[in-house]
Amino acid sequence: MEVVLAIEMVLYFLFIIGIGLIFSRKKMGRSEFLLGGKKLPGWALAFSERATSESSWLLLGFTGFTFLTGLSAIWTIVGMVLGISFTWLVLAKKFMIETDKHKVLTLTDYLAARFPNHGVYIRIFATALILIFFIFYVGAQYDGIGKTFFTIFNLTPTAGVIISTIVVIAIAFSGGFISVVWTDMIQSIMMLIVLGGMPIIALIHILTHDISIIHEMQAAGNGVDTWTGGVTGFAFGLLFFNNFSYFFGYLGGQPQLSARFMALRSEKDAKVASITGIVWTLIAFFGAFFIGIMAIALYNINDFADEEVILPTMILDLTPSWIAGILISGIIAAMITTATSQIMVVTSSISEDLMNKSFKIQLSETKWVLISRIVIIITGLLALLMAVVSKSLVLTVVGWAWAGVGSTLSVAVLLTFFWKRYSGIGVIATIISGLVGTLIWINSPLDDIISARFSTFFIALFFGVTFSLLFPEKRHEEGKGDEAPN
Repeated sequence: MEVVLAIEMVLYFLFIIGIGLIFSRKKMGRSEFLLGGKKLPGWALAFSERATSESSWLLLGFTGFTFLTGLSAIWTIVGMVLGISFTWLVLAKKFMIETDKHKVLTLTDYLAARFPNHGVYIRIFATALILIFFIFYVGAQYDGIGKTFFTIFNLTPTAGVIISTIVVIAIAFSGGFISVVWTDMIQSIMMLIVLGGMPIIALIHILTHDISIIHEMQAAGNGVDTWTGGVTGFAFGLLFFNNFSYFFGYLGGQPQLSARFMALRSEKDAKVASITGIVWTLIAFFGAFFIGIMAIALYNINDFADEEVILPTMILDLTPSWIAGILISGIIAAMITTATSQIMVVTSSISEDLMNKSFKIQLSETKWVLISRIVIIITGLLALLMAVVSKSLVLTVVGWAWAGVGSTLSVAVLLTFFWKRYSGIGVIATIISGLVGTLIWINSPLDDIISARFSTFFIALFFGVTFSLLFPEKRHEEGKGDEAPN
């Protein structure tokens, strides 16, 4: 069985690396390498955005979380579906219009272009925010792949991490944003096959073996058979807000996701992408939820030292080896696609936001692409180091990044789009307070009570509004104050 699995995964890796190599043969400028040059169809960007967003945390972290907590995990889905739907229906077209208007390539550069008096400082602080949390975020994807390889082949997690690092760097290095989007699309389909197919396979097994899901959930205890997690009153309020709090990170503040909105070509593409993205979300999220519920009926939590390996374990137990190889490849696809996209965010932050726009370094288009590729290698290796030394669960690490980057920059995006009194000083205050607030919160007992994803959003909102009122913006004429990309 292991031989079949290994052959299928090697073929899959070669296939997606091959896609990257195809695009590496094409001559690309900075705009094409970092944002696709407005040449990608909306449906492909939607598949890419969804695959990029829902990584190891969904297939490993959330399925394990549902297996551990039961029906109350549904409130996490409610928050995420509402946040994703709002972003696609309200913010995506706005991102596209603002990108064309200000001629920018990154979310950070857009914020800087809107507030040119403080553009340099916005780029520096936003880049620092992204670097601090995204190195860990990429490391979480590596860690997820390491767990998957350990479950399947009994390889050490470190070996799996090294393999994933090589594949991720190869894809991002070769073809940049365009390569990442097309490999994302394929991997997004793979993820749908896993998340849509496994609940059906598990349910058939449960029915044919006369297993009662309700009985097994009641026997598991700990409130897994209730929508409230077995608690009431204030305790349920905390449970609800902690699970729901992913909502705040989906409101335009994830740079790897907003890049897909910025790359949209037209309103027609935006409409097609919105429908694609929302339908994908409903299938994938409820599929992940039901996988966790089915696992409660099939397994005992005490049999697992790490609940985040429940999905690969279920695949190996319930499917023949040739199907298992395809489904396991889908799990690994989720982690690879997110890691490559996040590395591209770090790369664009350093090469475009800092070196080009803030420090005004003058280089040819070819040299800018070379610099970007060097940054990709360095970032990938740093994330490798983080994955090897970190002992935290995938879901925990992703939650930190969701708070530090997603919740913080969501505030900046929403206020920039919808509040005319928002100022450059307000943006800086938003970023600094979100960064400091998250670091303090996740290293204190407070995070065990209320998630940093929730607290960071309102901390950043408070300081962003307060400092905007104290230091109002001296408006420049729209579109002036920053240089446009060459």
